[in-house]
Amino acid sequence: MAPQPLTDAELTKALADLPGWQVTDGELTATYTCARADVPAFYATVAAAEDQANHHARITILYGTLTFALTTHDAGNRITATDTEFAGRIAAFATAHGATPKS
Repeated sequence: MAPQPLTDAELTKALADLPGWQVTDGELTATYTCARADVPAFYATVAAAEDQANHHARITILYGTLTFALTTHDAGNRITATDTEFAGRIAAFATAHGATPKS
């Protein structure tokens, strides 16, 4: 069975536990900043977790900022629980690498 998109209520509840994350143009997004020298290790940690989970974010890197955008392809590129769970993992990786949500 294909993953189901979250309802508005489910998404609102999930976002309450994901500081720095928001919905932008139908994607679950966040931007983190860190020392430029820490970017490769932060990215490598996320990339390894993506491969393990077979769930990949669109990632944009510019100097000391990394922007993540998540949707689930199998749900018609809508936001699912898989995305909110992975956003939580990215947030934990960010903390471990000294990155903070960009306000």
